[in-house]
Amino acid sequence: MKITAQFDSGNIDVISATDPADIRLAIRKDNQSDFYQWFHFRLHTPHIEAHTIKITNVNGSAYPDGWKNYQAVASYDRQTWFRVDTEFNGQELVITHYPEAESVYFAYFAPYSYEQHLDLLQQAQLHDRCQLVELGETLDGRDMSLLVIGEPDDSKRKIWITARQHPGETMAEWFVEGLLDRLLDDDDAVARSLLDKAVFYVVPNMNPDGGVRGHLRTNAIGVNLNREWQSPSMEQSPEVYLVRQKMLDEGVDMYLDVHGDENIPYNFLAGSEGVPCFDERMRSLEQNFRQYLLMASPEFQNEHGYEVDAPGKANMTVASNWVAQQFNCMAFTLEMPFKDNDKLPDALYGWSDVRSMKFGQDSLTAILAIVDQLR
Repeated sequence: MKITAQFDSGNIDVISATDPADIRLAIRKDNQSDFYQWFHFRLHTPHIEAHTIKITNVNGSAYPDGWKNYQAVASYDRQTWFRVDTEFNGQELVITHYPEAESVYFAYFAPYSYEQHLDLLQQAQLHDRCQLVELGETLDGRDMSLLVIGEPDDSKRKIWITARQHPGETMAEWFVEGLLDRLLDDDDAVARSLLDKAVFYVVPNMNPDGGVRGHLRTNAIGVNLNREWQSPSMEQSPEVYLVRQKMLDEGVDMYLDVHGDENIPYNFLAGSEGVPCFDERMRSLEQNFRQYLLMASPEFQNEHGYEVDAPGKANMTVASNWVAQQFNCMAFTLEMPFKDNDKLPDALYGWSDVRSMKFGQDSLTAILAIVDQLR
């Protein structure tokens, strides 16, 4: 029996793996950080029996409450990820599974590999309305890539989408893949209408280094990118510095920063109510977009989410807050669950890669409904 995580986005340390009934593992911390929660490993076993896998250090992870009612995902082909029996006993995460093949992968959520990311970029650039722009490099020397979709024109709205500032939140890039699939479909009336009115600036992966390293929340040197937007640097957070500079060069009329939430089992939006420039115009835009998204997707709801910031009390190092203030525009953090969407539960798959993609597609309907109001 063997357990390994020596692959893209792998993360696990093996404590003991000799008895299928008592496998003991631990999640590694992000480099130079105390954050940890993402895991991704492969089990190869000759034993035809139930395996009990105990991840022993989850009680000290970044979001211990995230383990309550959580079910890990597994896959035999690395394409279809399904939920497996999982229990949090207050100290350990206990995964119980009867393997149907010699090799099975387990993960915190359906992974989105760096190779998939590169394929997404290359396929998107083949569309005649899409341009692949390289902004610079990460600390590990990977490309920071931007997709510009639509014909630039000063009269058009400039809509920015970023994903995976926190690399373990892989549902964010699945969301972007779905959004791009629809936006680049010449036969889709919503996409064609949007591109007549707007140009999209899409960063599918803000943190490729953290993703490859198997991090939950930080870049190569342990920096939380979504706390860097007020004063990023090429030394600490080049990912934010480069994207932020491009925003300043091009302008922003609407911004969605796509994330995943460990604790809350719903899809929701966090607005910019606490930024100094927030006024009735911005309030109306936020309310309207929430209503449009409710109509566009049954996966969305507006009852559960984060506590709203008091006026003037927003954390301005957070991307959506900085963008809202800098460009006086509608800016949201969009959150999806690691668990299931309790509004529409699915016992076999929970919230999934496929549902994330479909939610990304549906979001374009809501964006089309709001686009004329953005200026």
